[in-house]
Amino acid sequence: MNRKQFLYLVLALLVLGGAGLALFWRNVADYQASGARIGAKLLPALKIADVAQVRLQDSKRQVTLVRKDKTWVVHERGDYPASFQEISDLMIKLVEIKVTQAEKVGASLWPRVELADPGKGEGGGTLVEFKDNAGRALAALVLGKKVLKKDPVNPLPSAKDGVPAGRYVRVASDKDAVVVVADPLNAAQAAPGRWLNKDFFKVDRIRTLAVGPDGGAPHWKITRTEEWGQWKFAFGNGDLDSSAAVAAVNKLGSLSFNDVEPNPKSEAVEKPVTAVAETFDNLVYTIRIARKGKGNEYLVSIAVTGEPPTVRVAEKGEKPEQAKRADKDFADSRKRLEQRIAAEKALGKWTYVIAKDEIEPLLKGRADMVAKRGEKPPLSPFGGR
Repeated sequence: MNRKQFLYLVLALLVLGGAGLALFWRNVADYQASGARIGAKLLPALKIADVAQVRLQDSKRQVTLVRKDKTWVVHERGDYPASFQEISDLMIKLVEIKVTQAEKVGASLWPRVELADPGKGEGGGTLVEFKDNAGRALAALVLGKKVLKKDPVNPLPSAKDGVPAGRYVRVASDKDAVVVVADPLNAAQAAPGRWLNKDFFKVDRIRTLAVGPDGGAPHWKITRTEEWGQWKFAFGNGDLDSSAAVAAVNKLGSLSFNDVEPNPKSEAVEKPVTAVAETFDNLVYTIRIARKGKGNEYLVSIAVTGEPPTVRVAEKGEKPEQAKRADKDFADSRKRLEQRIAAEKALGKWTYVIAKDEIEPLLKGRADMVAKRGEKPPLSPFGGR
């Protein structure tokens, strides 16, 4: 090898070395850019105290949660009270959660992990937006595909492909940044019914219960003379099926609903059935029930009237100290009852969507309330609430 060839070789090595060094540093920069967020909080600048509105949207639905006079409401449900606990849990989680993986992903690849903007084609995610009192945007992100983790000890068929253990997220402030967090964020749903406060009517201490067509004579009416007395028909022939009576009465003490119907008149497809419950507290609950569409849900409205007793009836032979204690218990109980009645009257302006299984004990005809031939009466005198 002559001197000239040697110089060419050295020059080539220098060029290749420089290119390799540049490639090395570029890889380091890319790694730092993609990994800089790992371990950092997902929304470090968001302050929960500033949030006055949360909007969630997917490809089919949206819900807007608004803070009004220190109370959260669901805008799409006529400003029905929202669950503060559910809203605060989601906000705290999103503020505190940390990034476990980060990378740069172009917009063309977002649909692969369900991070495209909702409503703009396939692969759309769930948009979550936070705004302040003035409507200014505080933060926004898109929740995408859930990350599954194999769990060989989980026997459920749904866990065959793994259980949700994380989620892809795209933060709107950095549109190319796709991160993974170690939480599936299952609560972040755009269904309005998901965010309603589920505190509901509690019809207890029932004295009579009558069920029939709205505005007409009842098909059947049951009654009892004492709170723990046995139920019987108020009129008509036949022995009452005690289990059917107890099921109907107990259901009124534990009703739950799925959603609130903003347009009840357009959704009802049948004439309503009315159940009227009178209680030992001098309250009357009127429950109107109508089928919703062709599915297994019903539209239910509830109104409460009456005034609880203001004076306690003294027991025979009670002593002064017993009377004093009983009077205090009565006053405390009445105060709680008045608070409950006020809350229930406020709930009376909405119509609720209730599953058929939940309301079915109140839809029985008289024939279903009559004891079958040969059925023995219950041994216990207790007939439910």
